[in-house]
Amino acid sequence: MLMRWRHEEQVLAALRARGAMRRAELAVMVGLSRTTLSEIVVSLIRRGAVKVVATDAQSRRGSGRPAELIALDPRSGQYLGVDFAHASVHVAVVDASYEVIAAQQRDLAADAEWGERIAAALSLVEEMEAGGTRFGELQGVGVGLPGPYSPAWSRDHSAAREVSERARRAVESAVRERFGLTPQLDTNTRFAALAEAVHGDMVDSDLVYLRIAAGIGGGVVVGGRLVHGGRGLAGELGHVSARTNGRPCRCGKRGCLETVASVPAVLESCRERGLELRSLDDLEDASERAEPIAEEVLREAGTAVGRILAATVLALNPSDIVVGGTLPRIAPVFVQQVASTITFEVHTINGARPRVRVSELGDSGGATGAILALVHRTSLLADYPGSHTKPSVPRLRRSPA
Repeated sequence: MLMRWRHEEQVLAALRARGAMRRAELAVMVGLSRTTLSEIVVSLIRRGAVKVVATDAQSRRGSGRPAELIALDPRSGQYLGVDFAHASVHVAVVDASYEVIAAQQRDLAADAEWGERIAAALSLVEEMEAGGTRFGELQGVGVGLPGPYSPAWSRDHSAAREVSERARRAVESAVRERFGLTPQLDTNTRFAALAEAVHGDMVDSDLVYLRIAAGIGGGVVVGGRLVHGGRGLAGELGHVSARTNGRPCRCGKRGCLETVASVPAVLESCRERGLELRSLDDLEDASERAEPIAEEVLREAGTAVGRILAATVLALNPSDIVVGGTLPRIAPVFVQQVASTITFEVHTINGARPRVRVSELGDSGGATGAILALVHRTSLLADYPGSHTKPSVPRLRRSPA
């Protein structure tokens, strides 16, 4: 099976590089026998990954049956990734060569019910279909859920599972009904960590990813492995205590990082100090004009994040810290404070200081990572629940605008 996957990748890469080709040309280019090449092409055509676009009848000389020209089908979605963030949903689909052929997102209320969230995701799929993307030969669907969630949980983890179980059932039912497939589920932030590691060529290294938006979650890569932990909670840094007797958190504790540095927490802190900010746009405007109260709150939030990440640095010694989500995107001062706090906390220990960077994938990271998890071709997924690891790492590319 592994050899078959490698041969398929070679064929798809050749078609991507050269465009439409005859089977004989393909066989020579990828170094396969005509029999093996024919079997692979038939399979790819059946799955909708490639198609017969024409024959060489017009240019052919002499007698004999015209040869078919084989090409990638650029509108056939093969893998679908969905990221249900706390206050938005993101959907991406790739073709057989891992080209991102469509991506959509929609903002939602943080307290939106799961019926509304799922309906929004399916509506985005319909918009993609209206734009020409086809889902008839879809090979897999990956879905990132707001944490905490893990496919490694067993039935005895009732307290942790109760919040996510309804969402899991609703999502699985909707995906099966719409696509006839069982989705692969995990936290959206763990999927995003996977995407950042692959995108940044970190597949053999250590990386900590933290998404700061309406909520806070994260993912951890250690020794080139995406980590779940013993109970599937690795990377849930949003629920590490940041302030003694702080605000109540949705997890049941007080003073969690999420109550200090998430977007709703930052907005609330600004209002408590007399600055009436009601939305992310208000916060972005205040950040751009360096409004003193907003800057003070953002620096305090960045310090809290930096201290918790610094403790993680000393525990794991990652080479990269990646901060993603809406807050780092709109508030450079927040990212600067995170980085400077980490530097201050670890500067006395040689080799401890990591590179701190903002996510290069932005809001699409969770959906992208869900697709990467589907194709199972990275060492990052060697211990992934239910996975069968393949050795190569697919590169997801975006179609030119």
